[in-house]
Amino acid sequence: MKSRILIAAAVLLAAGAVPWVASDFLQSLALACLMYIALATSWSMFCGATRYLSLATSAFFGVGAYTSAVLLDVLPWPLVVACGALVAAIVAAVMGAAVLHLRGTYFAVLTFGMTELIRHAITYVEKQVSGTVGRVLAVVPENHVVYLTLLLIAALAIGTALWVKKSRFGLALAGIGADEQRAQTLGVDTRRMKIFGFALSALFAGAVGAAMAVRWTYIEPSAVFNPFIGFQTVLIALIGGAASLGGPIAAAIVFSLLAETLRLQLPYGYMLVLGLLLVLCVMYLPNGLASLWQRKQGGKA
Repeated sequence: MKSRILIAAAVLLAAGAVPWVASDFLQSLALACLMYIALATSWSMFCGATRYLSLATSAFFGVGAYTSAVLLDVLPWPLVVACGALVAAIVAAVMGAAVLHLRGTYFAVLTFGMTELIRHAITYVEKQVSGTVGRVLAVVPENHVVYLTLLLIAALAIGTALWVKKSRFGLALAGIGADEQRAQTLGVDTRRMKIFGFALSALFAGAVGAAMAVRWTYIEPSAVFNPFIGFQTVLIALIGGAASLGGPIAAAIVFSLLAETLRLQLPYGYMLVLGLLLVLCVMYLPNGLASLWQRKQGGKA
């Protein structure tokens, strides 16, 4: 246990030194890794346990980004990120109360549809209130502040996922995923647990959106509510192993590196690799790449 804590502390310190020792390109690459680590970990925290396939990550990311854009000039940076996270969690709680009684394809389609609804609603409000779509971010924090903020969000997401996995709340979510009706008969308030878990997952997606918004000098709904962000988060989590903790983290790092490498050389190569790996995982590794490590550990035992 102590060795794991020491390794985690060393990794955190090394990651925290990146803004001062790495080039701008490497910093950008590290930001992408941290972004998808936080998104995939928080998505898996709820969806991996309950087996609900949510396609609403881009909605929470976009809500956090727009909250950041609106409040950036009036609040200190920590409060801006906290407000982005809080607004996303509230949106998720409302969305969850409306659709979490559904499962499977219906739930996935409705979460994607509500994401589009939120995007169009914000576009409409922007046109009516400001007369244009999008916002210019004139005053933004320094790059190292944004990086350290995202590093903290990713660390908190991993720590929270670890806590959830070992808590009674996590056991309740796992029970819902295994057999929701049985969990109800055992006294689990499944509706309340699902809404809270969904909102907790969205909290981190909103915080990531709020932090990443300042990387653009101009944001608009089509950019921050980009479905690709949500789809890639889901694919990374599924390929890594949504039921595990380390799988999504490792997959996020690998695919962030692949994305930057292949997009420069082969613009469509990254999506082909991602799709191919997803097909292979579904066919041969339904529990994701993390199952390879679990088999290896089981073989040693």
